[in-house]
Formats: sequence, structure tokens, C-alpha cells
Amino acid sequence: MPTLRTSSPELDRAFEIALADLSRNIRPFQDGLLEREAPVFLAGESYDTPWTRDAAINVWNGGGLLHPEVARNTLLSVLERRDGEIRIGGEYWDAIVWVPGAWSLYLVTGDRDFLAQALETTRNSLDHFERTELDAGLGLFRGGAVYADGISAYPDAYAEAGHHNIMGWRDLTPARLATPGEGLPMHALSTNCAYVHAYELARAMAAELGIVADPGWGVRAAALRTAINRNFWLPEQGHYRYLVDPRGDSDAQEGFGHAFAILFRIAGAEQRASILGAQHVTPAGLPCLWPPFARYAHDGHVGRHSGTVWPPIQAFWAEAAAREGRGDLVGHELTALARHAVRDGQLFELYHPETGLPYGGLQERAGAAVELWEPVAHQTWSATGFLRVVLAAVAGLRLAPDGVRFEPLLPPGLDELELTGLPYRAATIDLRVTRGSVPSRVPWLRADATGPHRFELTVS
Repeated sequence: MPTLRTSSPELDRAFEIALADLSRNIRPFQDGLLEREAPVFLAGESYDTPWTRDAAINVWNGGGLLHPEVARNTLLSVLERRDGEIRIGGEYWDAIVWVPGAWSLYLVTGDRDFLAQALETTRNSLDHFERTELDAGLGLFRGGAVYADGISAYPDAYAEAGHHNIMGWRDLTPARLATPGEGLPMHALSTNCAYVHAYELARAMAAELGIVADPGWGVRAAALRTAINRNFWLPEQGHYRYLVDPRGDSDAQEGFGHAFAILFRIAGAEQRASILGAQHVTPAGLPCLWPPFARYAHDGHVGRHSGTVWPPIQAFWAEAAAREGRGDLVGHELTALARHAVRDGQLFELYHPETGLPYGGLQERAGAAVELWEPVAHQTWSATGFLRVVLAAVAGLRLAPDGVRFEPLLPPGLDELELTGLPYRAATIDLRVTRGSVPSRVPWLRADATGPHRFELTVS
């Protein structure tokens, strides 16, 4: 595994903790297209499966770079054969995030056989979701938000059934479901952004394989980008709304949604700057949703999926901020995550926005009233989220089919970073970044490079 040495001993220790949490959750598993039991990334210490969104995000965050074979097993384990074709399995609305997970694995392995399988899966899944979940009137995909299966991520109208899961609401309210498809009637910012990215990656996969892409992918990506900006953008507030919903829109700020809108260039330059200025950030880091729904916001509490701080969401926000040159925002997330990891000796599932303590948040439970949930210990995507902040936001790791480059950004208070033994295909990379008056040119390492390589860079 790589090692990290910086001007912050707390950051260095947190990096070791994140690697340890990732490693402890590599365990044998068999399901989906994984034909025999093999090591995979489980979702966390308390889980016995990978979960589709967690699997994809863990690979995408850096798990594929550090453990490529485990990553491949994990991605295959969440696929399924239905109606004679291979599709992405798991909770359906945000399953499409499997696509960037698969693409990121190809970038660090060059495995064209896997890429061909990923393209087939992507094509089949996009076709299926277009038939079942695309709202032709709005031009948006229906379903919940990325990460948000808990009912605490949704407005009061969805909590009326007294169930803890959004799919539980669906099962208990058949008269209120959308058709065709699984029935969730809302349209979420993050999920629609993820579909734009999936269309674009499908085209990239086809190009890499020398296959003629479906011409509709580009058309549909452009149309969806336009629909997102038409339906979600709030010009007076300077940010996107969270939900477009027949039962009442939500104008809350969604962490994943804002990060994706910036990273996938759904937001234009002025919009990106506006979002970075308008987004509410708590002492513990970026909240998943803000403000929290009022039914939870009392006596210092917030909802499990509204108002709490989830490390994987912090990670994508930190990378989005880094791509826009906002080192101050990167530093806030990096410092908070490192502080929590070192204090606890691990990375938990989620945290209280003000105290920064591990905190599961309030949420309904089936057959019971609203109650305080427990945060899961040693959560895998929290660990890989921290790795993403270090690798993508600070070290500036940028992967492409033909190689890798670095665009580092040292946030305020961090004056030096040295990352050694970073694996990349048949090569290993040592990277040292320091402050200097003349920034270095962006280095490039070809995908066919072998052996050790060292880069010494300066940033202003």
C-alpha cells in the first residue's frame, strides 16, 4: 500500500487508518456474475454484502487503484441476469453509478475484456431505465437520490407510512406510485446528474473499444443536462434544488447533487462559482442535505439522511472544490475527516454536523416512532472517501485511458505532501509536492509505463 507523509502528522495517521479500514472490509463473497467466492469490498463492518452504490463508489474512490482484482470481483458481484441480459442490480434508482465505478477500474487496469462487459452492462441498463423510469414530460429520471434509501432523506409526505426505507413507502402506498417502473415519483438532482455521466461514459467505453456508439447517448446526455438546468436550477438562491416532485419540490441543497453537477460539468462556470459560494457547510463538513427536515431538527438532532455529514459525500465535494481551485473548501473537508479518523481510530458511517461525533441521526423505523439510529463502524466508503480527498483533491490524480497526470492543490495550512508507492498498472509512482513561487508543469505518465517513477512538483 502507498504511504503518505505531509506537514500534518494527523493527516498522515488518518491515511493509515483509511487504508486499514478498507483492508479489513475485504472479505470472501459470491453473488451476481461472480461465479465463485472471492474477495470483495463489503460495505462496512456490519454488512455481509457489497451493495451496488457502495461497490461502485468504493472502486471509483481509489479501491480499484489499490486493489484492482478485488474491485473487479466487487463490481461483478452486484450484476444480475434478467430477461436474458446482464444489468446492474441492487436498489434501482441510483444503480447507474456502477458505470463510473467500472470505467475507473478500466482506467487503472487497461482490462479490455472487462471494459467490453461493462459496456454491455451499461447499454442494457440504460435501455432498461429509459423504458421504465424516464419521465417523458420532464425529461428526467424518476427515483431517489444517490445514497438516500432512508426515509429521512425525503419530505414529510413520504414519511406518512411510518417506514424507514423509501421502498417501504412505495410498497405501502400503491395508489400514489408513478408508472411505468418501480413507482417512486420524485426526481432527484444527484441521480439525474449520474445518468448524464453514464451516457457520456458509455460513449467513452465504445470509443476505447473501437465500437460505434449509440448516437442517442450523446443526444440524451445533452437533453438531460438541459432538463436538469431547466427544472432544478434556482437562480435567486444560486444553487440547484434537491427534488422535483409531484408531491412538492424540495429546494434543499443536496451535497452529492452539487458535487456531481460541478464534476460532470452540468453546471456552467458561473453556476459552479455560485454553488461553491452558496453551499452550506457545517463545522464537521459538508452535510448530505441542508437544511435538515424540520421533523428531525430539534434538541440538537438532525435526520439520518438530512443534516448529517457522510464522508463519501464530503469526498466528491472536496474534489469538485479542488477542480475549481477552492483550496479553502478542500482543506475544511480534509481536516474534518482526518480529525474524526484519528480521534476514533477509524472512519464511521456518518457524523453529527456540529459536534463531529459519530452519530446515526433520527429516522422513522418500521412499526415504531422516530428514533436515534446507530452509525456503522469501519464504513468502507468513508475510508475510500478519505482516500479520494487525498488522491483526487489534494494530489490531483487524473486518470485517462492513455495515462495518468497530477494537478495537485495544497490547501491552506498544508505545505508539503509526499505520496510513495502508489500503484498504477505496471508502474509505481512517488509524488512530492511543495509550495513554490513557480508552479510545475503538469506531469504525465503513459499507461504502458513500467517500474518506479518519481515526480517532484511545486504549487503556488
